[in-house]
Amino acid sequence: MATATGSPEQPRLHWWGTLLYVPVLYGLGWLASRPLALLVPTWRPDQLDLAGAGIALGLLLASLPWRLRQAWGCTTPWQTLGVALPPAAGFKAFSRGLLKALALLMLVVVALLLFGQARWLGRLDMDTWANALALLLGVGFAEELLFRGWLWGELERLVGSQRAIGLQAAFFALVHPWYRLPGAAAIALLIGLVLLGLALALQRRADGGALWGAVGMHGGLVGGWFALQAGLLQISPATPAWLIGAGSPTPNPIGGLLAWIGLGLLLWVRRRWWRKQPLRQKRETEA
Repeated sequence: MATATGSPEQPRLHWWGTLLYVPVLYGLGWLASRPLALLVPTWRPDQLDLAGAGIALGLLLASLPWRLRQAWGCTTPWQTLGVALPPAAGFKAFSRGLLKALALLMLVVVALLLFGQARWLGRLDMDTWANALALLLGVGFAEELLFRGWLWGELERLVGSQRAIGLQAAFFALVHPWYRLPGAAAIALLIGLVLLGLALALQRRADGGALWGAVGMHGGLVGGWFALQAGLLQISPATPAWLIGAGSPTPNPIGGLLAWIGLGLLLWVRRRWWRKQPLRQKRETEA
């Protein structure tokens, strides 16, 4: 099989490299953030951990082009990851993903209001808006670059397109702290995260390989739910966990029936993208 440059693709990927790449970067970020406790002694442990995650993200951005050139034989890493696009195309994909996030959130909110499990407040200050926007852009971009960008591409080259789409969703779900919840609630959240990982992958396929649609959808869900809980919506403490997800008073809806229904409908609508030609094969054929 040829790469985008037309030369034969060399099998330079190894499982151990894929499994260790991000943990090593995260460990380096954690170590680099520890001296900040001496420079800023008022910082809490969670603030230090957040700084370490930021440093790890910087290391990821700096090292990804090298990783793709060395392991994938790729000469255009940011285009291959779906990040470098014409502005109009990137904005269009981002808007499509954001609209889907808003539709999923609306489904949850309307159902809660109709069932008498929530009350609309509509209050939100500028600081909360700023935090929601930071979550939208920060979490959306970082996690999508990692999972639907780098990891999915590596898995596709290691195990093939159809296995890779399921594996990336499984990895995405497993690294989230679903295990902190008790029993059935933990399993429910894990299933919801797998469904979300699949939906985000199909979003990228539907966008022709552009990553920004998945960024808009993922970030919109995270930032939007934060804004809803921070003042727009008051959810009753009596709302059953099976409906809205566990974790009261700040439940994660991905582990509830309402989100499962919304994500299931989205996967059904996008079902024709399950067996589309792998993105890298399409690019290589066109090159």
